[in-house]
Amino acid sequence: CLFKQGVREIAEQHGKAVTFMAKYAPSEAGSSCHLHLSLWAGDRNIFWDPKVRGGSPRFRQFLGGLLKYSREFCLFFAPTINSYKRYQPGSWAPTRMAWATDNRTTGFRVVGHGNGFRPENRMPGADANPYLAFAAMLAAGLAGMEENLDCGEPYAGNAYIDPALPRLPSSLRDAADLFAASELARRTLGDAVVDFYVHHARLEQEAFGNAVTDWEDRKSVV
Repeated sequence: CLFKQGVREIAEQHGKAVTFMAKYAPSEAGSSCHLHLSLWAGDRNIFWDPKVRGGSPRFRQFLGGLLKYSREFCLFFAPTINSYKRYQPGSWAPTRMAWATDNRTTGFRVVGHGNGFRPENRMPGADANPYLAFAAMLAAGLAGMEENLDCGEPYAGNAYIDPALPRLPSSLRDAADLFAASELARRTLGDAVVDFYVHHARLEQEAFGNAVTDWEDRKSVV
């Protein structure tokens, strides 16, 4: 948040404006907002257990919740029409739900050790509201702990081309539908919050559907 505000103010001083679109050009990688999160008890990261390979039981439950519910919260990771153009195979942005330790084709990457051990959520783009995105991660991860879920083994391979993995929503419309139907989102955030953001997303989708784009202008030339 501080970085984005600072960049905006510096640009304004030079008579410029800056964009934080998730995908500003089809030939370039997108702009992301990877989020790292750990859970602490006092001065100890309870995700880390030096005696257990792959993190503590609490970590495995939390990551299990992220894997199960993040598709339902994707509207908070990718809140605009443009957000979903970032989710392209081979673009360094994830397209499917999986986790690994050093595999940038997956939605979650586990990094660090000791008190620095944590999952990295690679789904949010630069256009995400980090407060909403963190709220979504907390809701999903804590649900995993409540339900005693497990994250399973780390994924090995190219997640871009594995049809067995759950796919991220491919459009703002799909994400809004998942969010609207999410029992977890309504239980943790409240109906008023869910309905507000779903309504906003659907209005944007409708407005975009009514817009005449540069693509259509180019294709109309005969």
